[in-house]
Order: sequence, then C-alpha cells, then structure tokens
Amino acid sequence: MLYFIYIIIVIAFLDTFSQLPIIAPFAQGLGATSLMIGLIIGMYSFANMGGNILAGQWIDTFGRKKILVIGLLFVSICLIGYTLVSTPKQLLLVRLVHGIGGGLLIPAAFAFLGDRTQPNSRGKAMAFSGACVGIAAIVGPAFGGITKGTLGINWVFYIISGLFLLTALFVSLFLKESFISKQTLKTNFKFSEIIRLLTLPPLINAYIGAFSLMLTLGILAYMLPLKIEATGLSTAFSGILLSTFGVVAILVFLLPTNKLFDKVKREKMVVYGMLFVIFALLVLSSFENVVILLTAMIFYGVGFACIFPSVTALVIDHSHQNERGRAFGIFYAFFSLGVVVGSFLIGAINVEPNQGLFIGAVIMTFLASVTKWRTQKYTVKSYST
Repeated sequence: MLYFIYIIIVIAFLDTFSQLPIIAPFAQGLGATSLMIGLIIGMYSFANMGGNILAGQWIDTFGRKKILVIGLLFVSICLIGYTLVSTPKQLLLVRLVHGIGGGLLIPAAFAFLGDRTQPNSRGKAMAFSGACVGIAAIVGPAFGGITKGTLGINWVFYIISGLFLLTALFVSLFLKESFISKQTLKTNFKFSEIIRLLTLPPLINAYIGAFSLMLTLGILAYMLPLKIEATGLSTAFSGILLSTFGVVAILVFLLPTNKLFDKVKREKMVVYGMLFVIFALLVLSSFENVVILLTAMIFYGVGFACIFPSVTALVIDHSHQNERGRAFGIFYAFFSLGVVVGSFLIGAINVEPNQGLFIGAVIMTFLASVTKWRTQKYTVKSYST
C-alpha cells in the first residue's frame, strides 16, 4: 500500500510539472502582459494556499481518503477548463479554480505517507517521496513540451485529466483509510493549534525551506522557457532542461546517498541544498551555452534533493498523527506561497530572464542565511506517531 501512495504522489505532482514549460508561452500567446503572465503562473499557487489550509483541517476530520478522492476528481474537471479559454482573464480564472482543487491533493497524500513511516526511517521514506516528485519533474515538463509540440496544447490537459480520473477510481477501490478523527469539524478546529504549528521552531525552518525551493521553481517556470525561446531553441528543449534536475534528484534519492537524510541534521541538509540552488541560478543567469545550462540544472537537482526530503521529514518529526493533516496543509501553503512570490515578483518588475534568475539567487542567499542562523537555536522533541 505504501508503494501505491508513492504512485499517487507522482501523479499529483505530474499535473504541476507538465505545465511548467507551457503556461508562460500559453499566456503570452493569448496576449497577456508581463505582469499578467506572472499573475497567471502565480494564481494557481495562490489558490493552492487556500486549498492547502482547508485540506489540512478536513484531512484530520473526515480522513485522508475522502479528501484525496475529491481533490483528484475536482482537478480532473478543472483541467478541461484550460482547453476552453481564449483570453488571459479566462486563463487566470481557470488557474484560480484549479489551484483550490489541487490544494487538496498533496497534504492528503503526505498525511497518508506520514502515518505509515517509522521515526528511524523518515528521512529515507521522504527521500523516496522526493524520488516520486523527481519522476514527475522528469516526465512532466518533457511530456508537456513534447505533447504541445506534436498534438497541441489541449492534449496536455486532456491526458492529465483522464489520468486523474482513473487515479480517483483506484484510490476509491483500493486505498485503505489510515486515520479519521473522532472529533467533529467544529470541535476539531482550534485556532491556537494552527498558531502553534506556525510558530514551532523546527517547523518554521521547514516552512522557509519549502518557500525558498518553490520560489526558485516559480522563477524558473517563468524565466527559463522565455530564455530558451529567446535563444531560438524549441519548447521541447525547455522541457528537457526542467526535467534534468528531476533525473539528478532521483539518483540522489535512490542511491545509497539517501542514508544521509537520517544521519545529517535536517536543517543542515536544507542549507546545503540552498547553496547548490544558488550556484545553479547564478550559472543559469550568466550563460546561454546548452551544455552549461544542463550542468546548472544538475546542480539545481542536487539542491532540490537535499531540501525536499529534509523539510518534509521535519513536518512528520514534529507533528502528532491527529494534527498531521493541518501541519502538511500549512507546510504546502508555504510551498504555494513560494511560487506566488517568485512568479509575481518577477512579472511585476518586468525584468529580462537573466536578471530574473539572478534575483532568485539573491533571495535564496538571504533565506539560506536565515535558515543557517536558526539551525542551532532550539531543542524540540520529535514525535513517534
């Protein structure tokens, strides 16, 4: 059953990654301005934040399975909406609705996974979940770019929609519930518990790591496809570049290097990952040579591999089973916030791709410094359930 959850994680992230190389050019083709492109890219993640918070509460009340199935069905319907838009405003609206539905999926899947992992192997388990994200990061952008170039952009959405519908059916039939609260939604909601999860020191570091990782990915989703198009290369190559970091991340996750995630302090791994990402962004902002760009994405992949399992394991370490849905809801809200800030900021200041990538490196440098400063500042016990 654990492997089925990993497959669900791959599919859930495939939706997001398949759109990375196509959304910015799609919006541009509809006549969107630079600011509007940033809003369109960021709107999904902005709405995702609301979905994450709501999902976290519902997951701990109604169970993981119901929310996961509802999210899969809702997203399947929303994806068809992309094929009907003809203006930037319509695309913005579809991204809004899609983001709310997408916000239900990931917290539910990771709450399922957290319920089924042991304390002494959480880092490795999260590395495997990271490998799932890496697989989606490989398949998604390449699928999106190649399908758009061969069948047309609408088929990207048709195929992913069908996949989500099929997954919802399999989850309904075969996945067993792992936790349902005995409390009602009214009695289960306590604002003080949300505040505690927001202010718990190790979780703050997890939130910073999640925010920084997705901020850079939001900037990449906006700037890299535009940089590739400006150099005269195809959209397919943009997808290949974005897939490269996923290949590297999977190797780190699945090779014996995954033992590091249970041996090295989680926050230290996050900082190491941030340093790799900073270097990658600086290289991407400075060169146009294909080989150098691919090399930079390899470094980005190593950074991603260091950050993702470490921050997700922090959430499991420092949350009880009866609050894990809320913890992951808040956590993935920060993931979404990173994409929103990254894409909106770059769109608002209307910079060239190289300048946008350099700004991403500067922001990541600041966040890495904050995380490093916080690393030795607290002692909080981990939970075993």
